Parts: sequence; structure tokens; C-alpha cells
Amino acid sequence: MHRPVALITGATSGLGRIAALDLAGRGYRIGVVARSRARADALVSELEAALGDAPVDVFHADLSLVSHALRVGEEIAAHYPRVDVLINNAGLHAFSQRTTAEGFAEMTAVNYLGPFVLTHALTGRLLASAPARIVNVASEASRQAKTITPTEDLRRVDSYTRRESMALYGRTKLMTIMWTQELARHLDPAKVTVNCCDPGFNATGLGRDLPGSGVLQRVLNTLRIGDPRKGAGIIVRLATDPAFAHTSGGYFSVRDARPLECPEPGRDPRVQKRLWDETAALLSARTAG
Repeated sequence: MHRPVALITGATSGLGRIAALDLAGRGYRIGVVARSRARADALVSELEAALGDAPVDVFHADLSLVSHALRVGEEIAAHYPRVDVLINNAGLHAFSQRTTAEGFAEMTAVNYLGPFVLTHALTGRLLASAPARIVNVASEASRQAKTITPTEDLRRVDSYTRRESMALYGRTKLMTIMWTQELARHLDPAKVTVNCCDPGFNATGLGRDLPGSGVLQRVLNTLRIGDPRKGAGIIVRLATDPAFAHTSGGYFSVRDARPLECPEPGRDPRVQKRLWDETAALLSARTAG
């Protein structure tokens, strides 16, 4: 019997791990894009222990590198005859500036450029698998970004403080929402839908760079604050619920999948297209170089 395929980034911990277990339990073949081999092996063992014969495939890549995102996307497209669900979940909140070997701000690369490239590499496979779905994990932290200037913001690598990091993290998530809504205009919703969500506050490893975050996470877990099962629930719902089968370009809250508006200043479709065009030009120039 055919098993639908769900590809998930950031599945070795937090929301992605819970979503992977849930989707595997629903009969999906799970494809995992992971940087850490040890964590990927642990997830495979957990899936096998929980579900026995749950099929899972691991693809290794560092999604902070555009070249890795492109390479692994091509590997996945060659490996699977179809991809039914793509979940771009991997994320990073860096509290100080780090620049990748390709010259991008690491937070921008992980949260926006990597998913953009991976999705582009898999679009043909998704279209061939219609009906298929793309789910991008955004955040209401996007409301912390008061401006968006694609040409400058995509290339910004200047240093910042821990306090300033929230607005910059929010801008990468605003880019995710803008890209989701522009991508929806490029895709036939009868073939591929694309939506994004705010998974709420989650006590996961997203802020692992923050001193004392491990202790804080244990306290929050004990108090059942920031339960990642809620965040994973909205991801899985957008990926599987028949109610969203024909919905595309939406942004939904962890709270009962309530529709949310893209925050200003990224709401205007003209600005969203500008971000898309600037991203494509930037990536094309780097590839050509």
C-alpha cells in the first residue's frame, strides 16, 4: 500500500520531533533533513520503538548553507517518486551575529533562505504529487519587525545585541510569512497548497544560545508552560486536516487555527513580490559566483 511521504526539517527535537511522531503514526513515510547524525539516529530509534515498522529516511545537510539546501533538495527529489507534505520547521534564534561561510547572517539563512531554496528544489516533485501541501513555521515574533527593506535586510550581517536580536529574529519570520503568501500566488492550489503558522511559545531548543536556557526549559517543562505538543498540533493540522485541503496563502494561529494577518510592513503583495524577486536575484548571483 502506498504511504504518503512527509518531509520535515528540524525534526530531531522540539516541534519537529513531535510532528514526525504524529505523522508517522498516521501512516506517513517520514523524511528527515538533519545536520546532526547522532540526533537523527536517536529520532529513527524513537520512531521504530514507538511504531515498529515506521519507515523513515534521513538526509544530512546544514540548512544554514544555501548550497546544502539545494544539494539535499535535489537528493530528496531523486529519492522519492512523490512528496506529499513538506514542513519547513527548522529555526534559529541567535542572540549575537554569526555569519555563514557563504556570507549570510546565520539566522536569515536558517529561517528563510534555506527553506526558500529547499522548497524551490522540491516544487517540481510536489506538483507531480498533487494534491500536496507545504507548511512553513513562522511566528508572531514577526510583529517585532517594524520595517522590511528586502535589498538591505537579506544582506545584513552587522553585529547586534541580545536585546536587538528579537526584532531581527522577527524579521526572518516576517520574511517567512511574506514568502508563503507570494509562493501561494505562484502555485495552483488545486495541486499544491502552502500555508504558515504561529506555533506559539514553545519550550524547545530554539533559544539554545541564551545563557541558562537549559535550566529555564526544564522549569517551563515542569510547569507545563510552552508545551511543544500544541505547536506541533497546528503544524500537523495544516499538513493533514481536510479542512485546509483547498486553503493556500494563509497564516494561522496555534489557538484553534485562527486566521492571522501578515504583520505590517510585509502585508502588501507588492512588497512580498519585491522580497521574492530580491531573494531570487541574490541566490542566483551567489550561485553564479
